[in-house]
Amino acid sequence: MRVLYTPEMEEYLDELESILYDKGYYSRVELACKYVDDLTADIENNLPTKRHFPAPEYYDRYYKGMYYATFRKNRNTHWYPFFTKHERKGKTIYLVRYIGNNHTDAHHL
Repeated sequence: MRVLYTPEMEEYLDELESILYDKGYYSRVELACKYVDDLTADIENNLPTKRHFPAPEYYDRYYKGMYYATFRKNRNTHWYPFFTKHERKGKTIYLVRYIGNNHTDAHHL
């Protein structure tokens, strides 16, 4: 089992560190980086065991036939990685194609 990210998602996660710091969610860049590191580690370690749901049609703009799972990072924020599953050489690969949170995406779910 492997969890991979599209290049766009890798770029977004890099930018997310700056966004969290610039918008004042974290007072130090190091804390914002740790938050993103913890989020990605949680996704990479737990996505295969999380209950996942078919993504609503709204998300077909990113890729058709995706699923999503919910990751709660604190009492205010849930993250939703949207992904496809692929089998290659007997192993399952989860490809994360979009990541949103309850502040931006909950109304579509």
